Amino acid sequence: MKVLAAMSGGVDSAVAAARAVDAGHDVTGVHLALSQTPDALRTGSRGCCTIEDANDARRSADVLEIPFYIWDLAERFREDVVEDFVAEYAAGRTPNPCLRCNEKIKFAAVLDRAVALGFDAVVTGHHAQLVDGQLRRSVDAAKDQSYVLAVLTPAQLSRAIFPLGDSTKEQVRAEAAERGLAVAAKPDSHDICFIGDGDTRGFLTRRLGAAGGEIVDAESGAVLGEHQGSFGFTVGQRRGLNLTRPAPDGEPRYVLAIEPVANRVVVGPGRLLEVDEVRAERPVWTVAAPAAEFDCIVQLRAHGMLSPATVAIDDDRVTARLHTAQRGVAAGQALVMYAGDAVIGSATITAASARSSVTV
Repeated sequence: MKVLAAMSGGVDSAVAAARAVDAGHDVTGVHLALSQTPDALRTGSRGCCTIEDANDARRSADVLEIPFYIWDLAERFREDVVEDFVAEYAAGRTPNPCLRCNEKIKFAAVLDRAVALGFDAVVTGHHAQLVDGQLRRSVDAAKDQSYVLAVLTPAQLSRAIFPLGDSTKEQVRAEAAERGLAVAAKPDSHDICFIGDGDTRGFLTRRLGAAGGEIVDAESGAVLGEHQGSFGFTVGQRRGLNLTRPAPDGEPRYVLAIEPVANRVVVGPGRLLEVDEVRAERPVWTVAAPAAEFDCIVQLRAHGMLSPATVAIDDDRVTARLHTAQRGVAAGQALVMYAGDAVIGSATITAASARSSVTV
């Protein structure tokens, strides 16, 4: 097959491209220029999409002896990922920009262009497996990225290749070293790629402006502190609250709710975070749509928060009744449904609550 290998400049995408070459595919490498200021993104090992990354990707392509190009998708990335990220936080939700990038950039903009240019598939360095067209978890549970790929449709998955799903990260690095790829020991990028210093609150404040508001106690209504923008918080957060007085029981307080219209943050004890019903909308099925109600495993964050659940589908809405309560479920994150290690589909979380009829 004629395939396009998306090469970020990291070790995973370089080895994925190498394995595609070994598999006999006609491989062309492409680096996605996603920032209009690439020299400003990296701080230490944080960030990605820099000039340094483009050069690393080119050097890996040279070692593999494959054609290499750079595609400028900075404007599309800004509109579909960065602006969406800012708008979601402004609305009191907690988005996942990696998921949005896969949906809007790597498997929409890039795949569409690749197909138009005559390529059969896109190769990426994601840690996930495709078995008979079905998306499954990677064998490396610590690096599994099936959660952020769960927004892909069957048509998109039919043109995707994930060569690393059967390997651990340690095996990938060892293989890169054996192949003479200079990125073998390159640190992984961390946090949010377009926030190079890792300061999400500072980034949002620069974009949205500081706006003073109250931090209030959920049980008493007492004002416990002040903040400079409700967008700087997420449900389940414990650190960085800067409360002016401790709770009467001495227990830590967590963010329970964010009220963007009132610019208010509600905090309370951890027990009030427990929920066993999660509502979501806009489902995307990676396989044929399932029955109106089914049992599965749901994952509510990119890392962890798994629970057996009974899922009910009603048109464009999904309700998951968790068999095991979870804490810190945030609107804006994805609810991803699994049958074993196979992805069934995903939906965007809109709300979560505790059902009084269920003991948790």
